[in-house]
Amino acid sequence: MEPLIALVVGFTAARLAGLLGADALAGWQPALRAGLVAMFLLTSIAHFAPALRPDLVDMVPPWMPRAGLLVTITGLLEAAGAIGLLLPATARWAAGGLIALMIAVFPANVSAARRHTAQGDPLGPRTLLQILYIAAAAATLVRAPRRPARATHSA
Repeated sequence: MEPLIALVVGFTAARLAGLLGADALAGWQPALRAGLVAMFLLTSIAHFAPALRPDLVDMVPPWMPRAGLLVTITGLLEAAGAIGLLLPATARWAAGGLIALMIAVFPANVSAARRHTAQGDPLGPRTLLQILYIAAAAATLVRAPRRPARATHSA
């Protein structure tokens, strides 16, 4: 639930900032990227937080080797993706990479739900949230229509 809160709060704050004149956040796509940045930075930090890391390691399916290393790598990829979303030149690549990462780690969510680990939320709600997160990242890939340039009138 915390990632969803981070996404919603980050999006809302960024959208308000855009409406109040922050040009970099003008429009729903930059605000959505900001929400995703908040969400992925939060989830990335969880990969390294001593109180949460053991639960994330426990989510990794037992048949996968080096669960701790996999949690470290996915945490670093989430942080890199979040940073990439901040830069216009890399935002589309970062969104695509994060979508691929969310798909790749979904088996860990399934495994955790089936094994009832500490991070193993029920599979139905977990799946719906994962679809929402993927859809949010995918929405940033859609090219926003260009606004026509404002005509200036000079006398």
